[in-house]
Amino acid sequence: MKLFLAATTVFGLIGGGTLAVQQMQRADIIQASLADEAAIAPRRIIIGLDISKSNPLIDNAAFADKVAVRISNIVKGLGMASEVHVRTFGSYDATSNNFYYDAQISSRNRPEVVAAEIHKLIAGTPMLVRSGKWVPQDYTNILAFLDNVSQSIGCAGMPTTVILASDGIEDSEYVRLQRDNAHLPAPSGHPFRGCAEMQILGIGQGTGSPSTTIRLRNEWTRWAASAGFGHFLGLNDW
Repeated sequence: MKLFLAATTVFGLIGGGTLAVQQMQRADIIQASLADEAAIAPRRIIIGLDISKSNPLIDNAAFADKVAVRISNIVKGLGMASEVHVRTFGSYDATSNNFYYDAQISSRNRPEVVAAEIHKLIAGTPMLVRSGKWVPQDYTNILAFLDNVSQSIGCAGMPTTVILASDGIEDSEYVRLQRDNAHLPAPSGHPFRGCAEMQILGIGQGTGSPSTTIRLRNEWTRWAASAGFGHFLGLNDW
């Protein structure tokens, strides 16, 4: 019996020691991860979700998930003190687009946690529309949305990227960009001077026309450069 108790005690000590070592290793990994994230310069990501009727994001679950994966992967790579802002747009009507999500990356709000929330939100757009929580809109006021972003959030303080989950077809009093001879008006001044990048994910989606996609990309490339963005990326698919 004494031998059995002694053996049990030894195994217990060994097991406890193994657990303690595992916990120490886990703590070291977490500390190293936090140190790595702290070393990454903070960035600001502004995400605009186009919920106008022309955008496949609102009813194509596979496409919505694809957009969600790409954007959430960007969020996963953010360092401490980075900002993430999400807004919806479509009609030029504040009451139609009162959704907002704002987060700052910290040790208590880690990038992978925020990324998971962003993925769930974007991938769930078709469900939110079907349930009536988000109402599909008749117009696509991309320019007005960008103007509001430049005034309310802007580019000051840290490198800023604006990502639009949109087909890129401005449909407003400014221009009906679905028309072949239509052109985006030049921005007033340089409202995004100093901003790192503008992206449109899904540009030309739903048109079924490669030439239309190229025309839309060219229009937004010109506009983004004039507005002050350092770089523009317009992807139909990836």
